[in-house]
Amino acid sequence: MALSQFGSGWAWLVLTPDGDLKLTKSANAGNPIFDMNTPLFTIDVWEHAYYIDNKNDRAAYIEKLWNIVDWDIISLRLERATKILSI
Repeated sequence: MALSQFGSGWAWLVLTPDGDLKLTKSANAGNPIFDMNTPLFTIDVWEHAYYIDNKNDRAAYIEKLWNIVDWDIISLRLERATKILSI
C-alpha cells in the first residue's frame, strides 16, 4: 500500500468496526478515522519523510522502516481497540 500510494499520503493498518484487520491507504490529509476505522500503524509516504535519507527511493525507505517497527506496541493497540469496540 505504501509503495503504491501515488504522491503524498499514508499507508495504514486499521481495525474496522467489524473487527477485521485491513490495509488501506489515503492521499494527502486522508485519515481512516473518517471511515470509522481505528488506526493501528501508519507509514508516512509524504516526500519529507524519506527524501533526506533516501532521495526519491520510497521503496528503500519502506524497507528500512521494517527494521524499527515495534510490533509489541501495535499488538497492544490492537488489544486496546478490540476492548473498546467490544469485539
